[in-house]
Amino acid sequence: MTRIVPVITVVLCILVFWLIAVVPMNAHITADQAQRTGMAITPEAPKDRLAYSGTLLAFKNPAIIPLTYVQKRPLLPSPHQVIGELYKTVIGTRITSKKSLVYHGWVTLSATLLGFVIGTMAGILLAVGIVYNRTMDKSVMPWAITSQTIPILALAPMIIVMLGSIGIQGLLPKSIISAYLSFFPVVVGMVKGLRSPDAMQLDLLRTYSANANQGFWKLRLPASIPYLFASLKIGISASLVGAIVGELPTGARAGFGARMLVGDQYGQPLVTWAALFAAAITAAALVAILSLLERQTLRRMGMVAA
Repeated sequence: MTRIVPVITVVLCILVFWLIAVVPMNAHITADQAQRTGMAITPEAPKDRLAYSGTLLAFKNPAIIPLTYVQKRPLLPSPHQVIGELYKTVIGTRITSKKSLVYHGWVTLSATLLGFVIGTMAGILLAVGIVYNRTMDKSVMPWAITSQTIPILALAPMIIVMLGSIGIQGLLPKSIISAYLSFFPVVVGMVKGLRSPDAMQLDLLRTYSANANQGFWKLRLPASIPYLFASLKIGISASLVGAIVGELPTGARAGFGARMLVGDQYGQPLVTWAALFAAAITAAALVAILSLLERQTLRRMGMVAA
């Protein structure tokens, strides 16, 4: 219960802020529509400051406040509108339909998982090399850090264009972008975990004449598991972001990124927001699955109480 209360409190605060923000953001649209239908509206404030003037409109015309929550093309959709769009595109639409977020979610999820596996394997191998090879530690680690300073929005089109020029399209380019974002947290976490055993534990292994392989499998790898899972939870979220970003510059026809593009290009903000929330829910579900695997694994290893 003590864990749930803070989460609920934060969610409620965000929801209240969201509900309040809907009014000034949509007030101008609502006022324009109300004037067309004959409702008496106080003259608008200047539109160069949208939120301020929207608040002023709502203050002078309280009758438009309820109407700001039901706009068909709002600047900021209300929570119930987003929930309704999610229900319609997840529950109320066949999963084989191009309008189903389940269909689009699977397209994005497949690239996410493939990229996550590639990034995780690359990150673990690179971390082992960094820990056991001083040359890699001094040369590769700085490059790995530097690679994360390149904006992914600039890098993604380059990767897609280069791979497309040699006939590689579809799932793999998006997976490579996902792997690029997910491998770095794994590298950092695994390096920290593999180096976590203290000097006394390492000396004890030397006392038993353990070789490097035995030290890795018996001490360093088990000690790194908590660090690895912490990194994986960051990596899976970054991998999902990478898959969505990979869909944007290609004008993809399927995936969460494609739905966001449709919403932006055709003036359907509810489509964009529903895809955004569906992506967030997917990321939360993936992190929850990894958290469950973490608890089970650490319990079997005796690192947490049963």
